[in-house]
Amino acid sequence: MVHAKSWTLKKHFVGRPTNSDFELKTVELPPLKNRKVLLEALFFTVDPYMRYYFPPENSYGFPVSECAVSFRVVESKNSAFPIGTTVVAPSGWTAHSISDGKNLEKLLAEWPDTLPPSLALGMVGMPSLTAYSGLLDISGVQGGETVLVNVAAGAVGSVVGQIAKLKGFKVVGAAGSDRRVACLEKYGFDVAFNYKTVKSLEETLQKASPEGYDCDFDNVGVEFSNVVIPQIKKFGRLAIAIRGPISTYNRTGPLPPVVVSRGYSSLRCVGFSLRWILLLRKYEINLFVVVLIQGKIQYHEHITEGFESMPPAFMGMLREFGEAIVKA
Repeated sequence: MVHAKSWTLKKHFVGRPTNSDFELKTVELPPLKNRKVLLEALFFTVDPYMRYYFPPENSYGFPVSECAVSFRVVESKNSAFPIGTTVVAPSGWTAHSISDGKNLEKLLAEWPDTLPPSLALGMVGMPSLTAYSGLLDISGVQGGETVLVNVAAGAVGSVVGQIAKLKGFKVVGAAGSDRRVACLEKYGFDVAFNYKTVKSLEETLQKASPEGYDCDFDNVGVEFSNVVIPQIKKFGRLAIAIRGPISTYNRTGPLPPVVVSRGYSSLRCVGFSLRWILLLRKYEINLFVVVLIQGKIQYHEHITEGFESMPPAFMGMLREFGEAIVKA
């Protein structure tokens, strides 16, 4: 018998999560049935969007959240997934689980030895697919335009900026610390600034791009958006990553409104949320493997050791930059 550890929600957090909101439980898994596989977790992601996947109130005791998890098959009664196969799946915070294989995506057979397998959850996974589709498919940016990215040192924003540079756009990035700004400069952003320390966000944006912005890739929302929107050009685009308004996550009171006057009615505002079906987009996945090998896109992983560290890794995620990973 396998005893599986799982993090569960003990009580719903108000504002910032605390250790007392979580509880580690152990359950005994049943024997495998036909066409089932037993999975052992290798890596977990902790991402901002996960705030919206926690169980609702009065639904406690279930594994916490949905996140990207890299698993190894350790027992199998499914010929499609022999023992030793590495797969990626949406899962809760559980160290072992049983699957029928329907939501499992195998790691690329040609995965290069030079790339860590954890990148299947980040640079070659959902964050980069969000960046790729949000910038090129949803926003519809064209060569020579100016793109503004906030939370630009995050797992999604950093890729948005680097893809934009590869496509020949001017890229302005906002981040929340000088260390993150240095990272953006290393990634090749044309302008990068710390929005927490500038005297005037409005003036900083105007100086960075006096002619305005063609596209704002928005991961923050609320007050930041209210300053940006007047500086978007006529017929410009505002791409809003759903579940991405990071500035609202720990608020306990009502949110301030996003102000869009009649003068900005020509803007194209598109909200989007990528689901797990995007993991099947083989072209984009292979594309990111290629550009990583060629060194055209850089990445940063913040790795926390140990499954028992899931709650602190989640709580500290917004203080780091790049993709936050927990190694089981």
